[in-house]
Parts: sequence; structure tokens; C-alpha cells
Amino acid sequence: MKKKTDLQVVIAGIRMKNPVMTASGTFGYGREYAELVDLQRLGAVVVKGLHLNPSKGNPPPRIVETPCGMLNAIGLENVGIQAFVDEKLPYLKRLHVPVIVNIYGHFIEEYAELAAVVDAVDGITGIEVNISCPNIKAGGVAFGVRPESAHSVIAAVRKETEKPVIAKLSPNVTDITEIAKSVEGAGADAVSLINTLTGMAVDIETRTPRLANVTGGLSGPAIKPVALRMVWQVANSVPIPVIGIGGIMTATDALEFLVAGASAVQVGTANFVNPRATMDILDGIEAFMIEKGIDRISQIIGSLQV
Repeated sequence: MKKKTDLQVVIAGIRMKNPVMTASGTFGYGREYAELVDLQRLGAVVVKGLHLNPSKGNPPPRIVETPCGMLNAIGLENVGIQAFVDEKLPYLKRLHVPVIVNIYGHFIEEYAELAAVVDAVDGITGIEVNISCPNIKAGGVAFGVRPESAHSVIAAVRKETEKPVIAKLSPNVTDITEIAKSVEGAGADAVSLINTLTGMAVDIETRTPRLANVTGGLSGPAIKPVALRMVWQVANSVPIPVIGIGGIMTATDALEFLVAGASAVQVGTANFVNPRATMDILDGIEAFMIEKGIDRISQIIGSLQV
């Protein structure tokens, strides 16, 4: 008889059957993977970043493969919040899996307006706030690279919603713990990290950037050590739950993040390499627990001995 393991986690009041989530921008709006993945087994679905208005994103080329990863400059292409609510959400609601909406804006007022719209929608469990977007009023500097601007965005969102708020942090900072403390102080219920590292690639034949946008976000196994270090630092600096992201390809990768202090993980770039990555990771975590005689996932979370 197969031993039962307790994989349940609660993050920001969101009860999940296990700690395996999808990462925004890598899983579409969920339905795109329905023929490949048992969506109802997921801990939560985090959908593609949404804005008040639809966006076509950046012109191509906007994806470049790199050693141990990829660069992307998609430019937050999305259908817009209203189309998501009308056309995408009804399917997700039937899954009985927490649906977390990732939002972004170019002005603080846009974040606040989006939060107010989402707050009124039944079927959306929580809000993940992408603060890696350029603050147009500040000349394009990302909101998430300064404690003050990160605090302002989360405070504005918090004011407009009673749903759980997760701040998604940028690694392109000097001290990520300062950003984490600022968003926690602004009312974030949890943090997710890391978003992509800024990078670029060059075509030596044409002597031009490989991305039309010149720079893009680096993701995949190459960034895992950086992500793991930052998750450990943040988990030891704020009292709110931490969701680990960055180069998680296998169950071993996910377990490293959990041991380092993450209460859950998001699987991103791995979905492009292996569309069933989330299922394989979930199976692997459970197998590890059974092998080691671990009854509850809580016995693993934050168990790093330093």
C-alpha cells in the first residue's frame, strides 16, 4: 500500500494541495497545457501577465536560446484583463485549482486600477504583482529596483483589494532583502522570486543584437544558483511566505528551494523543454518524501542547516 504524504501548503491564505505552481508567462492561461498536463493536480495556476489593455508585445525576434537557458523580450503580450475574465477564466474556474493573476502597469495608478478590477472578480484567488516593469514617470526605471517605488506599487494594490497579494521581485538589485522588506511593509502577503536577470546576446556575423529589443530576461538553469541564494536570503529576512522561481527543471531543483526556505515553487522555462515538467516535479517530490520517510512537506520547508 502506497504511503500517504501531506503535500499541502498555505500561502497568503491560499490553500494549495501541493507546492508546485506555474510561473507567469510560461504557461499561457492554463488551457494551452490541458492536453499535456493534469491541471487539477497543480498547486496553483499563475497566468500570463495582464494589463488593463491588450498588448501585442515587442517585435520579433524576441526569444534567443542561450547556454543553460533562454533570453526573452516578449514584452508582456497579453489579451487584457477584460478578455481574460470573459474568455479565459470560465475554463479555469472549472478546475477547482487556485488561479493567481499576474498584473503589471507602467504607472502606479494602472496597478491600482487593475487590482480593483480583479478584486471584484469571482474565481481569481490571488494577485501576483510584477514590479519589474518600467516606471514610465521615472524614465523607465523598473518599480522593483528601489524600495520606495516597490513599496508604493504594493501599497496602491493593497488599498484596492482584499485578495492575497504576492509581490514578484526582480533580481536586478543590489540587495533583494531591502526590496522584500519594503513590499512586506506595504502589505504584501507573500513574495515570489526571482524574475528574470537582464541579459543580451550578439550576432557576430551581422554585429547586431539577437533580440529586437536588444536586452531581454535570462531564465532557465543558468540562473538557479542566483535564485536559490536570493530565496534563502529573503526567507531569512521577512516573516511572509516566499515562493521560489528560477531554473527549476527537476524535483531535486524544487526541493533545494524548499529546503532553502521557499514555501512553494513556480516552474517556468522548464515547461518549454518538457511540457510535463510540473507533473514530473510533483511526482519526484512525493517519491523523495516516501523514500526518506517524510510525512509532511512542512518538514522540508526551511530545513537548511547552515
